[in-house]
Amino acid sequence: MSDAPSFRAWALPGIPEVREGDDLAKLIASAEPGLVDGDVLLVTSKIVSKAEGRIVEAADREAAIDAETVRVVARRGPLRIVENKLGLVMAAAGVDASNTPAGTVLLLPEDPDASAAAIRDGLRDALGVDVGVVVTDTFGRPWRNGLTDVAIGAAGVHVLDDLRGGTDAYGNPLSATVVATADELAAAGDLVKGKAAGLPVAVVRGLAHVVGEGTGARELVRVARDDMFRLGTSEAVREAVTQRRTVRAFTDEPVDPGAVRRAVAAAVTAPAPHHTTPWRFVLLESQESRVRLLDAMRDAWVEDLRRDGKSEESVAKRVRRGDVLRQAPYLVVPCMVMDGSHTYGHARRDAAEREMFVVAAGAGVQNFLVALAGERLGSAWVSSTMFCRDVVREVLGLPPEWDPMGAVAVGHAAAAPAERPARDAGDFVVVR
Repeated sequence: MSDAPSFRAWALPGIPEVREGDDLAKLIASAEPGLVDGDVLLVTSKIVSKAEGRIVEAADREAAIDAETVRVVARRGPLRIVENKLGLVMAAAGVDASNTPAGTVLLLPEDPDASAAAIRDGLRDALGVDVGVVVTDTFGRPWRNGLTDVAIGAAGVHVLDDLRGGTDAYGNPLSATVVATADELAAAGDLVKGKAAGLPVAVVRGLAHVVGEGTGARELVRVARDDMFRLGTSEAVREAVTQRRTVRAFTDEPVDPGAVRRAVAAAVTAPAPHHTTPWRFVLLESQESRVRLLDAMRDAWVEDLRRDGKSEESVAKRVRRGDVLRQAPYLVVPCMVMDGSHTYGHARRDAAEREMFVVAAGAGVQNFLVALAGERLGSAWVSSTMFCRDVVREVLGLPPEWDPMGAVAVGHAAAAPAERPARDAGDFVVVR
């Protein structure tokens, strides 16, 4: 049993109240910590923030949270889960009103990795030891009750242990196992520091293999493109709506047909008159079907433009505008059907009846586009099929009562869309 892996963790007594301008490395060294090479020091972010002067007057804590927030992920009553300036997703952006004078709040360190590096360098100078340093903060976790400490800054520690490419004890390949070593260290330190014992520093000994030149805790933050749970609850809807942008250039990456079908399932939840279901979605999954439709539409469009007296140069220029549909690896033609509509025998009421169905069809298309954005797929709704409905019906073999309502190009965006100019919702509101 003596050869079994083990480690020891203990809280470090003797750290005085920290004030702005204090040298944390000197305060820790003066507590006679008995550090040796290979130890890992766990330092609560609160004392780092105090030493770095991250105490701000804030009669309104919410305003301080606003200032530190990059985006709101989820909200329930006054509680906000947000992404802060460090890229950390946490409650209240890490703004803390505890253990700080009334009328003030503590912000997280501006650069926790740099803070950890400064403590590590200071301890090397003061004590001649090579240790790892982890700056910790308390997090809640989705799907799990309770809080734990995690690493928000690190120096001299391998924050991740990438086991991919190896095998387990049975010889099975490990293809997804990356251990968050720095977070495990932070949690171990929290067990001995406690939340209210006034012990902001802990030491872990016996894990020298995790000490070395690391990349910092920033590596622990999952980038947006890899984050499957980036959106919160009601914010997910708003975020998907705002992320729905017209994409005009796509990569060659194939589109998952299942994702499109999930978007259709969202589309058909739109409101419709008389409890009808006026939506049909034609999915053009083969290149042959897309080319055949687009060639026929192009020929019809060219004929119309020439009939209108457009020059050949003008015709060619206009046709090129339709290239977005040809570039897309997947096309969808949404159609409207008026099954269940009412006939009144009065032109005005019959026209209004059709308009109701057109609005319902548009609501379905919008649901579809938003759902595609939620699937991380780009799209562009193009009205062209509405100008040659007979051609579309003939090429795709659609019933005469199916009314094509444009076409949707679907794919993975070749580049991020340009920033959308800000719009003030008040400009579109009239109150009576």
